[in-house]
Amino acid sequence: MAFQKLHQAGYALVAAVLFGISTPLAKILVPGLHPLVLGGWIYLGMGTFMVILWVFSRSGKRRREEARLRRGDIPWLGCTVLAGGVLAPVLLLTGLSDTPASTAALLLNFEAVATTLIAFGVFREHVGTRVAGAVIVITAATVLLSVNLSGTFGLSVGALAVVASCAFWGLDNNCTRVVSLRDPTAIGSVKGICAAIISLTVAFVLKAASPDIHLIAGAFLLGFTCFGISSYCFILSLRNLGAARTGAYFGAAPFIGVLASFFVFRELPNLQFLAALPLMAAGAWLLVSEVHVHLHTHEYMEHEHRHRHDDGHHLHDHGPAFEKEHTHLHVHEEMEHSHPHAPDIHHRH
Repeated sequence: MAFQKLHQAGYALVAAVLFGISTPLAKILVPGLHPLVLGGWIYLGMGTFMVILWVFSRSGKRRREEARLRRGDIPWLGCTVLAGGVLAPVLLLTGLSDTPASTAALLLNFEAVATTLIAFGVFREHVGTRVAGAVIVITAATVLLSVNLSGTFGLSVGALAVVASCAFWGLDNNCTRVVSLRDPTAIGSVKGICAAIISLTVAFVLKAASPDIHLIAGAFLLGFTCFGISSYCFILSLRNLGAARTGAYFGAAPFIGVLASFFVFRELPNLQFLAALPLMAAGAWLLVSEVHVHLHTHEYMEHEHRHRHDDGHHLHDHGPAFEKEHTHLHVHEEMEHSHPHAPDIHHRH
């Protein structure tokens, strides 16, 4: 069971590693680029990676079938573009200019809290006592990191900007979960390209300074590698684990970012950081260790997504030609059983 759970979380963990190291790498570029310009080129890189992957997945012998985007997905995609592709990265990059990379990386744990709260309050995902406890602990650590102890007592503007970016990414995660049945490369292509167009257009209107070509290339490469692969894996994880649990495993990203920040900038942790670190670690452990099992009923459902027939939920028969993963419109008859599960696309009760 532990191996199976780790296997299911593999996509989220890969996404966490890549996104974690992107925070200190982005901070290197912050001084030379306006946040809108930096965010735009990062997401253009991400969108380019997704477009290439989309083309590759539909050609040759290794053709991969996925459910196509539909007209009803447009509002959810629009939310992911604005919240996760424009507002969140601009706020994060703005906050990085006034916040140590290690502190900003640790603050990104609040994304798991925001994702969980929205998943519970708006989308009615189940949240148990461990998850609730994790929300409280991580929130307390976030407040601790956000307090400005230098000079006049108050809240750090940079830290608040990072926290606000987490809130928008939490909204983005939940909206992406709704369309996660669709082709992840198509979702990422739309999100990356549209977010880049919006950010760079606004930057042009505001007459943001034209950056050095080397900085543009660095931002594009960062988006192509870290953000592109991370986003693809994250969408696949949303499909399998739901928004709250994916956000939990993705909680490893801040700790990876902290380690990368120490390596890149040689930042020495202050007392606030040292006090918040065990709280963040405890909260992340509570999220990951949560187990949800009970007798539950699957109501009649008709939908389309990529699937295989050895997961206990796809019992329809096509014959030996459909033993591998495939996609088509299919029906789930009513079923009652008990097993450990996450709020994935078949367990939204």
